[in-house]
Amino acid sequence: MRNKPKTKAGDRPEMLIDERRQHILELIQNHGRALVSDLSERLNISQITIRKDLDYLQSKGAIQRSHGGALRVPSSALIDPTLQEKQKHNLQEKERIAAAAIKMVEEGQCVILDSGTTTTAVAERLKRFKQLTIITNAVNIAAELAGTDFEVILVGGTMRKNSFSLVGPLAEDNLEEMHADILFLGVDGFDMEVGITTPNLLESRVNRAMVKAARHVVAVCDSSKFTRRSLSRIVPPGAIHHVITDQNLPREIEEALRAMGIAVTLV
Repeated sequence: MRNKPKTKAGDRPEMLIDERRQHILELIQNHGRALVSDLSERLNISQITIRKDLDYLQSKGAIQRSHGGALRVPSSALIDPTLQEKQKHNLQEKERIAAAAIKMVEEGQCVILDSGTTTTAVAERLKRFKQLTIITNAVNIAAELAGTDFEVILVGGTMRKNSFSLVGPLAEDNLEEMHADILFLGVDGFDMEVGITTPNLLESRVNRAMVKAARHVVAVCDSSKFTRRSLSRIVPPGAIHHVITDQNLPREIEEALRAMGIAVTLV
C-alpha cells in the first residue's frame, strides 16, 4: 500500500503529482490562463514546483507557457467528452465489437471492465452469463450489472463526472491486490508509436493498474481511435494482447499490429 498523502495543520491532504497536474490543467482549460503565483497560493506549494508542473504540461502539448504563467492550448488531444456525448458515435460498430468481445469470456471467469461506452456495451452483453466476477471503475457499469447474480467489485476512488469512472490512489491500490482473467479496455487514442492514451492523467494511472492486474488484455475500440493521441499514455502497444475493432481499420495498421504479435479481430 502507498503511504498516505501528508496533511498539514488546517490543510487538505496534499495531492499526488498527477492529481495536481490534472487539477492545474483543468484550471487553465476552464479559465484560459493561470499565473504561477496564483496557482502557488491556491495549491499551497512552491512556485518552483508549479513551474515544473507547467513545464511538464507544456512538454505534453497540453498548455502554452507564458511569462509568469500559462495559456490554454486548443487541442483534440485534450478533449474529454462526456459519456453521453460518446454514446452518440459509432453505435453499430460498438455493438459488433461487444458481440465479438464476449466470445472471449468463459463462465466463472473474472473480468475487468474499464469505463466507456464500448465497455458498457460489453457489460450489457455479459448478462447472458450466469456466474462471473466483474471488476470495474465505472459506476454506470456496476449499476447496469446490479440485477445479475454476478459478483460486482467497484475499485473505489473519486468519481469523474464526465465518465462516471472512479480514479485516484484508492482505485490504484485496490487493483494492485486483484488478479483477473481478462481486461476489456476502452481507449481514446491508439497510436502505433506511443500506445494507448487517454485525456485524463488520473484515468491513465487506473487503466495502467488494470493492465497489470489482468492475464489477458483486450483493447476494444472503433477504428476512429487509431492514429489519435491523447494527453496521457496508459501503456505501449506491446502491452496489449488482442484488439477488437471494426473493418474500417486501415490495412497497414492491421498489419503493423499483427507484426507486433497482437491478435486482431475485425467486425
